[in-house]
Amino acid sequence: MSVPEPPPVRPPTWGADARSEAPGASGGPWTPALAVTCASAACLVLAVLGVVTGRPDVAVLGAAPLVLAVRALRGRPTGDVRARLEAADGDDDPDARGRAGHLHAVLHVEGPARWASVTLTRQGRPGADVLVRVAGARRLPVVARTVRTGPQEVAAADVQGVGPDGASVAEPTPAVTRSTVVLPATTPLLDLPLPTRLRGLTGPHESRRPGEGGGLRDVHPWVPGDRLRRIDWRVTARRSPDLRELYVRREHAQAEAVVVLVVDSRDDLGPDPRTWRGSIAPRPQDATSLDRSRQAAASLARAYLDRGDRVGLDDLGVRRRAVPPGGGRRQLDRIRHALALTAPEGEPAARLRPPRLPSGALVVVFSTFLDDESAAVAARWRTAGHRVVAVDVLPRPRTSGLYDRERLALRLMTLTREDRMAELVDQDVELVTWRDQPAITLRVLARRTQRRAGAGVPR
Repeated sequence: MSVPEPPPVRPPTWGADARSEAPGASGGPWTPALAVTCASAACLVLAVLGVVTGRPDVAVLGAAPLVLAVRALRGRPTGDVRARLEAADGDDDPDARGRAGHLHAVLHVEGPARWASVTLTRQGRPGADVLVRVAGARRLPVVARTVRTGPQEVAAADVQGVGPDGASVAEPTPAVTRSTVVLPATTPLLDLPLPTRLRGLTGPHESRRPGEGGGLRDVHPWVPGDRLRRIDWRVTARRSPDLRELYVRREHAQAEAVVVLVVDSRDDLGPDPRTWRGSIAPRPQDATSLDRSRQAAASLARAYLDRGDRVGLDDLGVRRRAVPPGGGRRQLDRIRHALALTAPEGEPAARLRPPRLPSGALVVVFSTFLDDESAAVAARWRTAGHRVVAVDVLPRPRTSGLYDRERLALRLMTLTREDRMAELVDQDVELVTWRDQPAITLRVLARRTQRRAGAGVPR
């Protein structure tokens, strides 16, 4: 059983925070169905009319269905019909269900009913309306397709028991619902840009500092503190045949990058410009700018963490504790879960200064850049010496069906936004548009700092 929804764009799901309301049970006696009541009344009138008019054939014609209806009503079941929505098997594997693009649940129907009428809805939109055989208990899989991320409803179910031959029905059960947290999916990325200054004495990248683990730095005369195993005997034999001086090979040190992902959760805009005022909600089948921000941030977090770097997360729209930079699989799970719970929370307070960042971090800002605040914060970080990448997550506007004044307003807003982003580029903030092949753009930005090992890293 599936809840029909528009085709998915890209779906990520996770059910660890899924919950279901208390199981619903129908109360009260079983009542005759409306069709049976009307048919019985018509047969009774027909039987009485046959007796009054002296037509036994007419009376028998009405009496036979009436006897069957009375027999069915006397055999109607007793007891309550119970329904509950639970998690599907394997609901704890977010990656597998994210690739499938569906939200899964299981509807359990129990009770004395032989049949049950099940009505499924999702987010107030009509879904499936089916009649299923129960015969004591029935387990029905429920699948809903979605393009959204974050907390959302899987389905809401209303169940009504139906007696033998459909002659009686039970009271409808209270609606049972199930909610889940949909994690953002990730897309594979190629090369990634690095900060202008690497940190630490170990990591996946080669710095300009002397150390161990990297490529050859130079060959230098031996000094106290150099390890004997680093002596290059060939160079020593060539430069000092009498072994008066030893030469050692020195290497570059390994270092790691610190990346801070900053999401602007103040805007949650769909492709329809008429919904940007906030009075109309975006359509459920349209991915919003916040969905794109979650996907982009999760993709970059996975790519950097897989390379051994440290990644943190902050939010411009709310004042709460940021996710500090860290590494490993657990850090990716923390970031994805924090991204899924990111949502607009009323009118955000004005910031007097941008959030604090680790020294030398690469800052990636995900925003629609429809106002000056996110652009101003990105420019301040760039002035402070951080390398800043601005990711534009605004969906491509859908202009069909707009009035002339709405088209004019959209044109003015687009021009203002383009000017704002051009100013960011002039301030040396690198720009990436997520809807236009972001992997290629990020690869171009990565090659700008690959002139040599550890380019831009001070000694």
